[in-house]
Amino acid sequence: MAQFDHLSALLQSFTEKGPTGCACMIAQDGKVVYEGYFGQADREKGVDVGPDTVFRLYSMTKVIVCTAAMILFERGQFLLNEPLHLYLPEFKDVKKMITDPNGQVHTEPVQQPILVRHAFGMMTGHPYPFGDSLPAREIARLQEELREKSGGRYTLRDEIRAIASAPLMFEPGTRWLYGYGHDLVAGLIEAVSGKSVGEFLQEEIFGPLGMNDTGYRYKGDIQQRMAVMYERDDEGSLRPASGDFDRVHREDSLLEPGGMGLYSTTRDYLRFASMLAGGGILDGVRIIGRHTIDLMRTNHLNEEQMSDFTYSYSAGYGYGLGVRTLIDRAAGGSNSPLGEFGWTGMAGTWTSISPETNTAIVYMHQMLPNMEEHHHLRVRAAAYGAVQS
Repeated sequence: MAQFDHLSALLQSFTEKGPTGCACMIAQDGKVVYEGYFGQADREKGVDVGPDTVFRLYSMTKVIVCTAAMILFERGQFLLNEPLHLYLPEFKDVKKMITDPNGQVHTEPVQQPILVRHAFGMMTGHPYPFGDSLPAREIARLQEELREKSGGRYTLRDEIRAIASAPLMFEPGTRWLYGYGHDLVAGLIEAVSGKSVGEFLQEEIFGPLGMNDTGYRYKGDIQQRMAVMYERDDEGSLRPASGDFDRVHREDSLLEPGGMGLYSTTRDYLRFASMLAGGGILDGVRIIGRHTIDLMRTNHLNEEQMSDFTYSYSAGYGYGLGVRTLIDRAAGGSNSPLGEFGWTGMAGTWTSISPETNTAIVYMHQMLPNMEEHHHLRVRAAAYGAVQS
């Protein structure tokens, strides 16, 4: 594997300035061609990163959940251009935020309904509960109210019902906004399948692919194998992060979000990514159809929505159904193939999938801030420079 020496050297260099440890795997044609582990998963206890290290996926959960929902799509269980309220009735009569010329804010009914595809494409207008906008403040208030009423134990369906009354940032489908769209996709899975998201993922993806170390809740020795989350200051010093990062993983938790919440190992996630790179099949097991994957990785954004989505880290990419997709290699400064797609996670996880070359790449670390632009784009360059198409 001499052609991967530069990638290994790069990954080793990461651990010198933070994160404390990282992992990377590459597969082509469903076979592992590179597997590297560097540094420590728990620096204080001297535990090295290895094949059994478990990582919090955060938003890399989105790719799995949207793939699961598209399994139901290709079975004819819903259509992308249908109103979302056919499946989640609480979104039938929603309102949007309007800012008057004098700066005053009010709400009024939307002109068009939220469509199913708006949830996949982050076009519903539901922000995450951060910032000073009226919708973000209202979602934060509704979530806090739900936590108080439930004692912190509530389901995805409970959360969806709670936030449905919050106003939208804009008319559905007109802009792109990173937020709660994929939690609504997860709600769609539950409404259509009659199963919890976790049950559906286990039956349709994790079980068939042998992803035994992936899930929402702790099982076996998962908790003991979880990498420590570290915080990095401006000088590069690292310390274990303060805060509760594993609430959703505990056995008494009920919430199974669509936008975050899964954990996995590098090997497990590579099996999922390899399945997508191989047109929906891995080791003779078919999970989803090639044409459905192509629909997911098609850019669904218009010019105005692209202006919402494009920033330096996403340069050259459009956005499809739960994934970014490379549409301009020059703009992205990327040596990855056109149509390469994937996503990232808040703590530093990243995946890149290329059906054209049947290549899947998974990179993992656990650090805040994740420094994704510094790490992931370098891994992309080194990995695609090394693989043989």
